[in-house]
Amino acid sequence: MTELLLQALYSGLLQGGSYALIALGLALVFGTMRVINLAHGELVLLAAYIAYTVEAGLGWSPVAAIPVALVLVSLSSAGVYGIVSRIRHDREINSLILTFGIGVILTNLILLVWKADVRSTSSSWLQEAFVMGPFYSMRSEIIFFGVSLLLMAALWWWLARSWQGRALRAVASNRDAAALMGIAPARTELLSFVVAGMLAAFAGVALYSYGVIQPVYGGALTIKAFIITVLAGIGSIPGVLLGAVLLGVAEAMTVTLASSALQDLAGMGLFLLVLFVLPNGLLGASARRG
Repeated sequence: MTELLLQALYSGLLQGGSYALIALGLALVFGTMRVINLAHGELVLLAAYIAYTVEAGLGWSPVAAIPVALVLVSLSSAGVYGIVSRIRHDREINSLILTFGIGVILTNLILLVWKADVRSTSSSWLQEAFVMGPFYSMRSEIIFFGVSLLLMAALWWWLARSWQGRALRAVASNRDAAALMGIAPARTELLSFVVAGMLAAFAGVALYSYGVIQPVYGGALTIKAFIITVLAGIGSIPGVLLGAVLLGVAEAMTVTLASSALQDLAGMGLFLLVLFVLPNGLLGASARRG
């Protein structure tokens, strides 16, 4: 029983890393613009289907699709911003409705192009078992867990040290004051959407490499990303990792000790518990950086 619980914790940790990768882009846009991009899950899914197309059409590894996914998903994300930026009043609620509609459109476009069949990678190298002591996982899970950590560290450094990152934080803090200091808010917000698209591209390729994909999964990905973003606290990149790991472990332990049918319920229960105890999230405003 002990070995089973340890394996569940290990699996939950790896799952949390993948959840963090999915949530990073949504957390960045939400922290910068206070806009919840409900089409984010569909952008992740778009990258996953690009990886499928590269593998099925060219016979290459899904990892080789990352450059193509980066370009196409970033452009799609910039297109979403181009539409959202036209909102002049009640931006928060109107952008919520608008991005939900964009997500529905993207889901149907994916359905038209790639059909409703369940897809998964055929790469034996990515699916091969990786054994580390008593723990088992797929090689792709280990690889993209490391990628997730590297991207989070890079994003944290970029937000804290680079001029563009400081501009993003300035716009997030006070848009009008940032404009008075010579920062172009619209250009800065566009940059946040492009970076979010790049993160979504990595997340989508990772998702296809270790799991299965279907057009209807976009909404579920957005919900998980939103839960993690709120758990983290607005503006907290380390909080995204902590919230994602907690969610992954909670789901893995629920599947191991109870039933897979309760997996999503466990995530929502954790979400409500943290909000009740820590309304500002796990790493709220007082502890955030970037």
